[in-house]
Amino acid sequence: MPSIFSYQSAEVDWCEGNFERSAVIAEYYNTDGTSLFPFLLLTPLKFLVLEGAGVGSVCRASVGHLKVPLLLAGVFSMYFHMTLSYVGQLLDELSILWTLAVAYSFWYPQAYFPKCIKTRRHFFWLTGITTVISTLMSFIKPTLNAYALNCIAFHLLYMTWRELKKCNDKRVHRMAAVMVMWWALAITSWISDRWLCWLWQAINFPYFHSFWHVLIAMSLLYCCPLVIYFDVSYEMPSFKPKLEYWPSDSWPVVVPYVTLEEPHKQC
Repeated sequence: MPSIFSYQSAEVDWCEGNFERSAVIAEYYNTDGTSLFPFLLLTPLKFLVLEGAGVGSVCRASVGHLKVPLLLAGVFSMYFHMTLSYVGQLLDELSILWTLAVAYSFWYPQAYFPKCIKTRRHFFWLTGITTVISTLMSFIKPTLNAYALNCIAFHLLYMTWRELKKCNDKRVHRMAAVMVMWWALAITSWISDRWLCWLWQAINFPYFHSFWHVLIAMSLLYCCPLVIYFDVSYEMPSFKPKLEYWPSDSWPVVVPYVTLEEPHKQC
């Protein structure tokens, strides 16, 4: 029986051919900087802009909760695609689960709490218990983990839709539309790699999972400021959040962030 750390001991293998371009990297394009660049470079850039946008930036404490989880998700994804090991698969999937748990814990609007939950502290406990149970269940059938994690996106999209119904800011609606566009392209790439692998291998282009890495990171680039915008609206109603773009609105590729137009109190 192979070790759970052994190469190719995972229950999942993606469409890209294994060890075709390196003797030590199983899936070269899913591992290299082209696919994981967004997590290991774009994510730190995003948080640097969010924290350093100047007076009026959203609270650093609020932004900082996802720094380590997102970076770990990138590192564990790199390890998984490099080795295709069972441990790598679980670390890759569980790091995404834990990142979502952190995001829900700190940013899920209190207005949508279950009736039995009265405070944010109680919601932390609910999220923590749910995450522990989900983590243990992940070991039962690891091949289903990725599908379950992707399904959480539909709840996030539903919550975004509900918030947009209460918001008249065209800038917010435009950012949400861009976020959904990147997500739709990302999930299409993921499904294509998973279910149409025979086609991509036939035309010698089995790289759609590497596209998934780039596209989902682009979606997160817009998702995080959008979530923070709504969080400020709920948690700090005396402020007036505004979505901005760095370095400029006119640039074709931008990093969005949140500013507070009326910072009457310290974060």
